[in-house]
Amino acid sequence: MDSDIVIVGGGPAGLSLAASLSGNGLAITIVERLSSDQLADPPFDGREIALTHRSAHILDELSVWNGFSAEEVAPLREAQVLNGPSPFVLAFEPPGHIEGLLGWLVPNQCIRRELYKAAAACPDVRILAGTAVVAVRPGPKRVEITLGDGRALRPRLVVAADSRLSSVRDMLGIGARMHRTGRSMLVCRMEHEQEHRRVATEWFDHHQTLALLPLNGRISSAVVTLPSKEVERLAGLDAQAFDAEVSRRFAFRLGRMRLVSTRHVYPLTVTWSRRFVAERAALIGDAAVGMHPVTAHGFNLGLLGQHGLARELLRAVGRGVDPGRGSVLARYELLHRLACRPIYDATNAIVGLYTREGVASRLARAALLRSAHRLPLVRRGVGALLAHR
Repeated sequence: MDSDIVIVGGGPAGLSLAASLSGNGLAITIVERLSSDQLADPPFDGREIALTHRSAHILDELSVWNGFSAEEVAPLREAQVLNGPSPFVLAFEPPGHIEGLLGWLVPNQCIRRELYKAAAACPDVRILAGTAVVAVRPGPKRVEITLGDGRALRPRLVVAADSRLSSVRDMLGIGARMHRTGRSMLVCRMEHEQEHRRVATEWFDHHQTLALLPLNGRISSAVVTLPSKEVERLAGLDAQAFDAEVSRRFAFRLGRMRLVSTRHVYPLTVTWSRRFVAERAALIGDAAVGMHPVTAHGFNLGLLGQHGLARELLRAVGRGVDPGRGSVLARYELLHRLACRPIYDATNAIVGLYTREGVASRLARAALLRSAHRLPLVRRGVGALLAHR
């Protein structure tokens, strides 16, 4: 079966790329392991995605944003960073001219649901669900792709969007720097006694990293990052014991807390692909860059990456140029690396500084928080970055 472009992975990055490319004379195929039913109605997975203004704009262009109900979108007004028992709070607020919001929190399942609707509605997008790619062999004019059910695809370009542990990336011979942190993240929704005022809180405490993401009502998404064995123990507690321990870990900042959702655990692995392109192939989303979740940039960079790749491919098609040509893909790689590298390095530096428990590290982060607290221009600058369109 011939296609112009085959996208491996039916997650947000792959689905949004297909929708972005649709309507321009290209035959597009998405290959996804999950079934059509799972794609159409994804289950709750605990993850709440902090969308920037730019990401919201991209989703609006894809006719996805209006598919969210009012109950599914929680406005984010401010973000705060705390360091252990320090009285200093580093607050990030948006610049006044951008709607008074840093962004919005939307459940991952809702984003996946609406992106699937958008892609499935495109007449030039074919979705092969419930199957996997077992072989990828790039050639000078086409890519030979073999599926698990024996079918073969021969696109001009293959795009890997199949997670930070991408098998397609491995088949293409692209190496990746992978950092398995030995930590895991537990996410769930907690009801609490006090109002969150639509303020997200990131708290670097001794031997743990905590976050509260404000949802609608007196409910927040609680994110607890600990060594993996400790997370598994926490996830296995009965509801009453879990409520008590989580309330204590958050120092009762919002009063007593009560579990109101299922609990989900995700091991933390940070990845950086050594290349974002190969012969007639490109990587997007977590297959290219798997960010640490502490700064909530991963999804937004993935959405930005597919947007950039779609722009370069459609420019090529508009000029009558083969979209799989190396020069087309090289421009995408250059621009996406420039967008990702500073944020990737800065995030890893922050994580390193705030998770090391030595005396020097504790003094350094206390000094950093204290100095930033006194520099309003720095706070406004970071707020502008977070709210960037």
